[in-house]
Amino acid sequence: MDLLNINYEKYSLKNGLKVILHQKKDIPLVAVNIWYKVGSSNEVKGKTGIAHLFEHMMFQGSLNVPKEKHFKYIQEAGGTLNASTSFDRTNYYEKLPSNYLELALWLESDRMGFFLPALDQVKLDNQKGVVSNERLQRYDNQPYGLAWETIITKFFPDNHPYSWPTIGFMDDIKSYTLDDVQNFFTQYYSPSNATLTIVGNIDLKETKYLVEKYFAEISANNKIVPIQSSAFSLEKKITLSQKEDVQLERIYLALPSVEIFNENEVSIDILLDILAGSKSSRLHKKLVHNLQIAQDVSAFQFSGKYGGVILFSVTAKPGLTTQNIKQEILNEIDNVNNNGITENELLRAKNVIKSQFVYSLQNIDILADQINHYDYYLNEPNSLAMDLKRYADTSIESVVNASKNFLTKNYLELVISPKK
Repeated sequence: MDLLNINYEKYSLKNGLKVILHQKKDIPLVAVNIWYKVGSSNEVKGKTGIAHLFEHMMFQGSLNVPKEKHFKYIQEAGGTLNASTSFDRTNYYEKLPSNYLELALWLESDRMGFFLPALDQVKLDNQKGVVSNERLQRYDNQPYGLAWETIITKFFPDNHPYSWPTIGFMDDIKSYTLDDVQNFFTQYYSPSNATLTIVGNIDLKETKYLVEKYFAEISANNKIVPIQSSAFSLEKKITLSQKEDVQLERIYLALPSVEIFNENEVSIDILLDILAGSKSSRLHKKLVHNLQIAQDVSAFQFSGKYGGVILFSVTAKPGLTTQNIKQEILNEIDNVNNNGITENELLRAKNVIKSQFVYSLQNIDILADQINHYDYYLNEPNSLAMDLKRYADTSIESVVNASKNFLTKNYLELVISPKK
């Protein structure tokens, strides 16, 4: 089978649930992956974090599945499961032996259709506590843990759907009531707002029967409120600094990028790989090896449905500050703009990106999630070959143009320094 050509069947139930089936008979496994078209971008200021809270609440039991039994049933069947929340979506997924497909479908359908009857104040209070502790451990009490939150709240315009962290602000997390949870579930956790992707060693006819059996009778709603957002740019440079309980000083530079699958997205990806994607990248060699003023260097691009951000992060060597690091980053950007990049750099970046991407798709659960990803953003599950071709077709000229067009604009600078 050609990995990059996904033969699939896509259809919808009468209640609006989209279903994507991809038969892959070379392994005795099945991946069940469901995307709800709701993420933190669907929240509003003062009510942040509820999409992520739901990721936890959905494992607290439903009408026919007792609390925490979802994990128990899947793991006893030899499977794995998890969930995640992003700005744009929330997904839930299981990977298990293919003869247990019906188990996964029953579990997912029960919490889609029968979550509210099992909801109570005790479960809500418990998960508010869990999420509050998660925030403390992963953000508030983690070295540099608040950097991303600080950046996006100052970087994106006020009320932009990406201007608050997915986990939410602590006061908002603690404030949620049963009414808030019930209303959020009713509005967004509808079959008409979800896509169920099933990949693996499945019989197509039997799988369709099971999907119909477990999901067809779940009622839908059409209460989704469209998100209003538009492109933005930084009108001026923003300089921030804060003292934290860290050992080494670190600098972040953030610049506006593009929405996902924009024509410039891949050129920026390749550019950032050349600048800071590995130990052989330009900035790593310059700052870490040659000048020996940095401990580490990284850069990445986040692109979502409503915009994007380019983020550089450099940690200073012990005993040094980031005073000279920013200028060296800007100098290297000027070097790209004036002198370009080499064919070898372009080829290496393309090969790295392709190999990492193709290797990850050997995992059936990642493949199922990628299919959902393409369907959500492009309405075409079979987009693997197209996606890779975007990178293969990228030229030196387009990478240099990306540098000139996106790395020479106003930026946000954040420096985090040790308290002592």
